[in-house]
Amino acid sequence: MLNLAPKIPDPDGFYDELLAVHEGLTKDQSEALNARLILILANQIGDRDVLRAALEAAK
Repeated sequence: MLNLAPKIPDPDGFYDELLAVHEGLTKDQSEALNARLILILANQIGDRDVLRAALEAAK
């Protein structure tokens, strides 16, 4: 089951970190970073049903 409830402590701080990691990157580099991050997090989740639900929610 997909959990969309907020779970990240200090979400604003995380958002700042996410933006900071993109600083100085080209658009292509930034998109590649996002793709790698998605794959790393998908691997961490590991549950295909949850991942499928996340894809649908993002769509």
